[in-house]
Amino acid sequence: MNDLSNNGAGDMPAGELQGEARDLFLIALGDRLRALRSRRGLTRKALARLANVSERHLANVESGVGNASIQFLRQLTAVLNCTLAEMIGDETATSPEWLMIREILRGRSDIELAQARAALSGVFETPTSEKSRRQRVALIGLRGAGKSSIGRMLADRWVVPFIELNRQIETLAGCSVAEIHALYGQNAYRRYEFRALEDAIQRFPQAVIATPGGIVSDPATFNLLLSHCYTVWLKASPEEHMGRVVAQGDTRPMSGNREAMQDLKEIIQSRTPFYSKADETFDTSDMTQEGAFLALDDQLRSMALSK
Repeated sequence: MNDLSNNGAGDMPAGELQGEARDLFLIALGDRLRALRSRRGLTRKALARLANVSERHLANVESGVGNASIQFLRQLTAVLNCTLAEMIGDETATSPEWLMIREILRGRSDIELAQARAALSGVFETPTSEKSRRQRVALIGLRGAGKSSIGRMLADRWVVPFIELNRQIETLAGCSVAEIHALYGQNAYRRYEFRALEDAIQRFPQAVIATPGGIVSDPATFNLLLSHCYTVWLKASPEEHMGRVVAQGDTRPMSGNREAMQDLKEIIQSRTPFYSKADETFDTSDMTQEGAFLALDDQLRSMALSK
C-alpha cells in the first residue's frame, strides 16, 4: 500500500485513546471525511480499497483520533474528487452554494475573476462612486519605496490629511506594532489593521494614506482598500528597498541574515500579483525623494484630468 501514515497514534484503535484529550481539529477533520465519503456513497471499506490505504487507519481518522499524513489525505481526495483544502476545512466547502460558486469560478482567467469580484462587490458592499474613491489616494508597496515620505509631501501639496496607517493601528491598540505582534500575534495585528483602515475611510473623505507593506496579505482589508481608495503601487528594485531601509538606521534586515536579499526578492515576487491590482504603478528606482514626489504628482494630476 502507498499509505505513509500508519505509524504512531494514527495506528492506535480508538479505544486506546479514550480518556486522553482529543484534538478538536482532528475531530472536525474526521467529521468532514465521513461527510465527504457519505456524499460519494462509499463505505469505509470501499474508500480504503480505492485509495489504497489502511481501513484501520481510516477508521481512526474518521473517529478523530488518527493523525493523518498529507500523503494519506491526498490519496483520499483523489477518490473523493475533492481538494485537500476542502477536506481540512476550507470555508468555500462549507455549503452547496459555496461549492457551486467555486465551480463557476474554477479555471477562469485573472481578468474574468476581477470582473466577478467587482460584480460581487457591487451586490454586497456599500457603493462608492469613482469620484469619491479618487479623493483618497492610498500608497501600497514594500517598506523603503517611499510611501511615508512621498505620501506626506503629496498631502501637503493637495492640502489634505496624511494618514500613516501603522500609527492609526498603534492608537487603536494602545501599543506599538512590534508589541502587538509580540503580545497578541499576527492575527490580532490584521484585525487592528482592518479596523484602522475602516476608521480612516469613515473619518476622512479626502486623504493620502500610507499603508503597511503587508496589507495585501489579508483579502478583506485589501478589498476594502481597493473599493474605497485610489491605489498606487510604489515600487523599487530590491537593492533600493534594502538600501533605503538601512539608510533610515534600521539594520535588522541584514543583521545575522546572509540571505536577506534573497528573502526580500521572494517577498516581492509573492506580493507582486496583489500589488499589481493597484490603479496605478509608479517606480521610484533611481529617483530622489523630491524627484519621485514631483513625478508622481504630475502623473496623478494627468490621470485625473484624463478621466
